[in-house]
Amino acid sequence: MHALIGRIPRGRVATYGQLAALLGRPRSARAVGAALRGAPASLPWHRVVNARGGISRRAHGASMLTQRIRLEQEGVRFRRGRVVLAAHRWRPARGWRRGEDP
Repeated sequence: MHALIGRIPRGRVATYGQLAALLGRPRSARAVGAALRGAPASLPWHRVVNARGGISRRAHGASMLTQRIRLEQEGVRFRRGRVVLAAHRWRPARGWRRGEDP
């Protein structure tokens, strides 16, 4: 999963559910969130948002404000506190499957 998150380009975001589906586990969005808790600092964790484009609370570690600032620095726009998913959602190459390079 960390390799998949590492593929999300600057200025793009993916949702927890989207990543779960790409990994072949479409009902495991919470598991994606749990896995991110132990992710290395070098991983672009800030590019993962909830299904509505919102920034989810973190149990500990980086703040919600930190995530928003990092996304805005990459050019991601917000409207009413949420990422404009229509403009910034990451779409991996067609035909991508689990285990393949997106």
